[in-house]
Amino acid sequence: MKYLITGATGYIGSMLVHRLAESGREVVALVRSVEKARSMLPAKAEIVPADLTDSKAMEDVDLSFDYLIHCAAVTASAEMRNHPAEVTASIVNATQNVLGLARRAGLRSMVYVSSMEVYGSLDCPDGHRAGEEEAGAGQVDILAARSCYPLGKRMAENICAAYAAEYGVHVKIARLAQTFGRGVLPGDNRVFAQFARSAMKGEDIVLHTEGKSMGNYCDIDDALEGILTILTKGQDGEAYNVVNEENTMSIRELAELSAEVLSGGRSRIVVDIPEGNLYGYAADTGLRLSGAKLQALGWHPTRNLRDMFAALGNSLK
Repeated sequence: MKYLITGATGYIGSMLVHRLAESGREVVALVRSVEKARSMLPAKAEIVPADLTDSKAMEDVDLSFDYLIHCAAVTASAEMRNHPAEVTASIVNATQNVLGLARRAGLRSMVYVSSMEVYGSLDCPDGHRAGEEEAGAGQVDILAARSCYPLGKRMAENICAAYAAEYGVHVKIARLAQTFGRGVLPGDNRVFAQFARSAMKGEDIVLHTEGKSMGNYCDIDDALEGILTILTKGQDGEAYNVVNEENTMSIRELAELSAEVLSGGRSRIVVDIPEGNLYGYAADTGLRLSGAKLQALGWHPTRNLRDMFAALGNSLK
């Protein structure tokens, strides 16, 4: 079986390519930068340059593959704030073009890698876990530029559902919690990586919000297994949360855990909130995701946040 991976120089995509190649699978990586891909992907992987937003260029992609995992996405909050039009195009247009490719290929299965941000500012009372059917209940400010990401992801999911319903494309959706652990890329600037770098130096961990927003997390290896489970066992047109329910805590608690694991408690937590949303962070949410639907397919997470920070620390070293 041949696997086509988009966004193969990103964190999730590159780790998937390594995982599949190491297990003897034939892998094709669709990338913008061939040079970058060659520096970070295994030699076994076939590297193909492609602009996913260019529908004409996508028509030239070889259709001889069986499975497709669409990972390409912008993940930097600053990009979402500073270039919202481009972020929207990269999500919506690219997803439509990739689904067109999947339709022409007549593949066995496809997974679109989405995000927990589709839930918006959905608050869950104590004891309640949000299932996949609640994604439309959370508020997203449609006039906020930063909403380009959650709204783009919602639209992309709807396009997946449309292609499944109208054209019979075997596409499923993986809604990832925030994912990290081993192999985090050197330039990753998401909050968990910022926390880890500060803690490893014994420096203060600076929060640019009050840290009240609830976070949902999943180890990278658990997430890869979840995506592949959805690919082979999921139902067409359906979405699945990929989350370890034990790894749910506020951003402040995440910072405190990072300090405990990686600095031995030397790092203090400091709150410094700039005027305006300078860093482009999503609105606070009390979201607690349910992983029950994916676990019903036989998937079970194995690593907690302590394990994840330990693996992250080793990778950063």
